[in-house]
Amino acid sequence: MDDQPLETPPAAVADSDNPVSPADIIRSEMEKRGWSQSDLAYVLGVNSSAVNPILSGKRGISPDMAKALASAFDLPAERFARAQAEWELRHARDPDPTVTARARVQAKYPLREMMRRGWIKEGATSAELEAQLCRFFNVASIADVPHLAHSAKRTEYSHIPPSQLAWLFRVRQIAREMPTPPYSQTRLTAAVERMKEILANPEDIRHVPRLLNEAGVRFVIVEGLPGSKIDGVCFWLNGSSPVIGMSLRFDRIDNFWFVLRHECAHVLHGHGQISAIVDAELEQLTLDLSEEERTANGEAAEFCVPQEKIRSFYLRKKPLFAERDVLAFSKIARVHPGLVIGQLQKIAGRYDLLRRHLVMVRSHIAGSALIDGWGDVVPVDR
Repeated sequence: MDDQPLETPPAAVADSDNPVSPADIIRSEMEKRGWSQSDLAYVLGVNSSAVNPILSGKRGISPDMAKALASAFDLPAERFARAQAEWELRHARDPDPTVTARARVQAKYPLREMMRRGWIKEGATSAELEAQLCRFFNVASIADVPHLAHSAKRTEYSHIPPSQLAWLFRVRQIAREMPTPPYSQTRLTAAVERMKEILANPEDIRHVPRLLNEAGVRFVIVEGLPGSKIDGVCFWLNGSSPVIGMSLRFDRIDNFWFVLRHECAHVLHGHGQISAIVDAELEQLTLDLSEEERTANGEAAEFCVPQEKIRSFYLRKKPLFAERDVLAFSKIARVHPGLVIGQLQKIAGRYDLLRRHLVMVRSHIAGSALIDGWGDVVPVDR
């Protein structure tokens, strides 16, 4: 039966859009030479049982067989290897649509980290993933998620990097569910004055969430996403619901009070009502700042340590700042030494100065604030 003449096959010319099977190419070359299956097996030095599965399409052409066929037919081995690869690719199963969906999101947002944090559920189908993202970003369609749209359509969030934007929307998601009275500028001003009275004791930071809540400010702490370098945010859910979000990127008393007062300044001046104000790398001394940022920076610095007094102290003591002098000045200013040291480090560019006084504060506020991150997830209605 193996020696019966072969039926004339169709032209075995492959292209990327319509690849022919490797078996068709082999049959075409056998026909040109008048070879039977057993003839080919003889030339290759194998049994007919080794050739039959290839000609019937039940077995693919291995690299070794591709080279053997190339020698037998005096053709490039790549022709057989390429035909086999194209044929297998043509008949391979289509991938799960979730692969495309995950890749599209991961290309812009830290999706795996968002899933690890519990912001997005793992194991979702493509449709479920898109639905979750729409709920997270509060949009009607996946095409409306900032940075994911195929078009060049700009939104109010176009200038915010994706990792910072994902963090912002997590703050927004939590803030929406907080029961808070209407905002009062008068009460927030009073709250800021009350905060000035507790700057000396790190443990009193636990009172901050209550003071802000009573003023109608929603206060949320969300651990920053890797590489986002975000410190805080100010935005408004509506005309009577301002939100302050903080990341505690630096768990230090000086950074906590500076960032908090910076965001309070934005709220007191009505900043962030049109579009969210995202503050990143506030420790950087940058000259190219908006008027809003200069105002917030100035008020935050003055709140932490009266600026005229700290400049006078700096000029009197530079270049040596004895610990006893710093501690004495802190008592006079009625603030924690860490706040004085934080200001001196910026002025002098001496970030090694008395660092042991830059105490951590997250543990002091953990029991009174809504904190999302560091192993904890704030439950929200998703």
